[in-house]
Amino acid sequence: MLASVLLYTSANLCVKELSHMGTFQLVFLRSVVSLVVCVGYLRWKGLPLLGHNKPWLVVRGIAGMFGLTGFFHTVKSIPLASATVIQYFSPVFTVLLALLFLQERVSKWQWGLLGGALVGIVMVKGFDPRVSWGMWGIGMASAAFAALAYLATMKCRETDHPVGVVVWFHLLSVPIMGTLSWTHWSPLEGQMWVLALAIGVLSIAAQVLMTVALHQEDAGMVMPFKYLGAVLALGAGWWWYGETMSGWSLAGMVLVIVCIATNTVLKALQPSGKVPDPAKT
Repeated sequence: MLASVLLYTSANLCVKELSHMGTFQLVFLRSVVSLVVCVGYLRWKGLPLLGHNKPWLVVRGIAGMFGLTGFFHTVKSIPLASATVIQYFSPVFTVLLALLFLQERVSKWQWGLLGGALVGIVMVKGFDPRVSWGMWGIGMASAAFAALAYLATMKCRETDHPVGVVVWFHLLSVPIMGTLSWTHWSPLEGQMWVLALAIGVLSIAAQVLMTVALHQEDAGMVMPFKYLGAVLALGAGWWWYGETMSGWSLAGMVLVIVCIATNTVLKALQPSGKVPDPAKT
């Protein structure tokens, strides 16, 4: 999981380095690389390219495309740490969607933690003038689409291979983002080709490592390490781009990370009976 976080942060730095390019072009370049890898894997394993649960696969593809586009746009436009932390709000939307579509229960302690995360997100924006309400809204929308993509993935986990689920995002985003970026295409030269390729390769590698971590260990034990990505993003933004944060913005980041990580751990432990619902004790 730590290696996955490091690779994701590295991919985001590559996006930051190519911030002069249009967002649609960046998503297109990332998707082309990932599509080649995914299609190659599915052909190698003899798995169907278009999968089985097509309605939810299409939802997964569209939601993933919108979510990544919004995230890349915020990475380009606001401090890297702020963009990363706002994206971490996606588990809150996941809980709300699971409540509506999967009839999962939400306990009082979960509502409290998720409310604390929302307060932290508002603090990140409210005390950082570099984060406009527009960028804040795009980041939150990106987090919501990421949550919808996760819900769609859960709907497909009994019918389709994980790579078969992911490939729909790239099948849709390559033609759509390619068309949208055509009239505003920025030529790539020299090192830019390396950075563009790195975005796709690093993202795929990070996704694979995260999947391996979740298969080898309990989610509640490994998922909190994901939030170290905010620390890495803060350090990278400060080191390479001179992005400093106010004390209140940092406090908001810490509040988001603590609340979401705590919710992840407690929710993973609750089914085993190790952590009873405080409302029932």
